[in-house]
Amino acid sequence: MSDKAAIRAEAARLQAFFSASGAVPVEADLLQSAETLLDLYGEDIRARAYTTHDPDRGELMLRPDFTVPVVQMHMANGAEPARYTYLGEVFRKQQADSRRASEYLQVGYEVFDRANPAAADAEVFALFSEVLSPLGLAPVTGDIGILLAAVDSLSTTERRKRALRRHIWRPRRFRVLLDRFTGRKPAPLGRAALLERAETGLEALIASGGPMIGLRGPDEIERRIRHLQEDAAAEPIGTAEAEVLDVILSLRETLNNAHEQLRDIAVDLPGMSHAVARMARRMDALDQAGVDVAGLPFEASYGRTNMEYYDGFVFGFLAEGQPRLPPVATGGRYDALCRMLGGGREIPAVGGVIRPELVHALHNDLAEGGS
Repeated sequence: MSDKAAIRAEAARLQAFFSASGAVPVEADLLQSAETLLDLYGEDIRARAYTTHDPDRGELMLRPDFTVPVVQMHMANGAEPARYTYLGEVFRKQQADSRRASEYLQVGYEVFDRANPAAADAEVFALFSEVLSPLGLAPVTGDIGILLAAVDSLSTTERRKRALRRHIWRPRRFRVLLDRFTGRKPAPLGRAALLERAETGLEALIASGGPMIGLRGPDEIERRIRHLQEDAAAEPIGTAEAEVLDVILSLRETLNNAHEQLRDIAVDLPGMSHAVARMARRMDALDQAGVDVAGLPFEASYGRTNMEYYDGFVFGFLAEGQPRLPPVATGGRYDALCRMLGGGREIPAVGGVIRPELVHALHNDLAEGGS
């Protein structure tokens, strides 16, 4: 059997496991609407997705993942509750020196269930842990909801909070904004010069820029400058709050210990209390599902670079001793995505994906090591 056929057989085995766990197999089109993906992720998606153009459907992208089309399908006509599984290729651009494939198979499992989100989180994690258990992978968990709640708890303007929330998944940009909002670093020199000139009057400033080019008109430019003025006049985020946020972002502990620390932190940022309580309910559900909660690693920043539609519990399964290897499996909760694509409807949802070619390779490694 060729490697490609063997990987396809491994994928079929994984999907059969999820089907036996109650999931309905579903399909998704290879070509997805670029407009939808751009609305969700912004122009950043162009750096990762392959695009094409259809005379009738407009700009399209080769499927970068399954979650968006599965959510669209469910929100259009899915029953409640629902569990789905899928198998197929996804396509991601890679750097020239990357060893990672630009086309590979994914097998996934998604749960849409509003009855008990904590139990659904535990169900998905426990199933992935079970099916991957022969490989001896290292699990890791996180919680984007904790980070979002911490940002919402800051004593600063709503505009600044929205900016920080928007860049939770872009750690470098997030750090630049946080340092600026706390006063640890000054605003860009160009912005300072612009605001100084704006003090003489916005109409004169806009007129000095010459004829209008592009889609932005004078009103939009004026609004943007006023927003910059309001931000410059805002009080900086307090040192104590910034230090607490730094502690959260660097938190790496076992799940039990992390929860204790976050519970203490919530005393200083009480707006986090609901997220910490949700974390406790998930821990109880994981324990009831047979997961060793006491030994489960937790990283508060896990998932910030490659899971941008997740907004709650996140997890991954990694091959220890192989740092260049992508995660074998990843997943998490994406309630906000359902709201965005639901057309007025919403439902809590959680799921994950496995890369069968990595599972196949690791099975081969184990077989060779045992021979």
